[in-house]
Amino acid sequence: MINGELSGSSNTPKSGADSVKKGLQQIMLGRVCKNHDTTLNALKRIKAAGYDYIELNDFMVQKSSLIVKLLTSFGGMSIGNSGSHDWHRLISESGFKVSSIQSNLGAIESDPVRIAALANSFGTDVVVITGMYRFDYSSRSEVEKLAERLNAAGKTLKDQGIRVLYHNHNSELQKVSPGVTAYDVLIEKTDPEYVNFELDTYWMTDAGADVYPIIDKLGSRLKYWHINDRGNREKGPYMTPILKENPTELGYGNMNLEGIADAIQKYGIEAVILETHMNWIQNDPVKSAEVSAEFIRSHF
Repeated sequence: MINGELSGSSNTPKSGADSVKKGLQQIMLGRVCKNHDTTLNALKRIKAAGYDYIELNDFMVQKSSLIVKLLTSFGGMSIGNSGSHDWHRLISESGFKVSSIQSNLGAIESDPVRIAALANSFGTDVVVITGMYRFDYSSRSEVEKLAERLNAAGKTLKDQGIRVLYHNHNSELQKVSPGVTAYDVLIEKTDPEYVNFELDTYWMTDAGADVYPIIDKLGSRLKYWHINDRGNREKGPYMTPILKENPTELGYGNMNLEGIADAIQKYGIEAVILETHMNWIQNDPVKSAEVSAEFIRSHF
């Protein structure tokens, strides 16, 4: 039990779940990436908790511009000094394996050989494209053009031996016509030979979606699951009984993660990756990951 409020689940992993890669998103570690030793210590603690994989970000394993640091910091996702560290050495010394590299579509279009080489250098064949910034997901024509670009990027990287996954946020659930979301269009218009999906159910839930039809629509194209939970631990404004909704440790929020885990595993999910940005227990992302590990161990 943590601070008298968090205790664990006694569930046993589902059949076949032990083959699922259990990982953590690098962005969670930004604030502890002060130097090599603090970063390595965090990685070793997370590895000991039961995570074997880490999903890296291209902007955190190499020098980042000031604008990237500012934007991530303003978004509550500080990357600290991560770009100054030798991540190949950190991965080797911590015993982690790399599940994937997150990048952006523009970088892949600009220099696919470099992105493929970066992924290969960390021993992974998966590159994840995150949702587009400053993009109109309410325009069907723009989303269809995006699907074409994703297909082209996926084909180019496939020629380099790399698989492409698309990672959503909540913006993909904007309607492009009555009953049709941008995400529907991306699923329909992308070619599974070149583009598949890393589904973030937190963001889908944040946008008000029932995630089960989305899971079924993706089917075997759902390769990685970004997992998070939504809870109401933080007090709201003075004198109101309303609590603030925020990410919370797995199993301590109100998402039906057990049901989602069952639904997703029917389609042969390859990896489950934890990602939270704030509201960590004891304000400590490593402690938060350790607490959330219990749910992942129990279900995968």
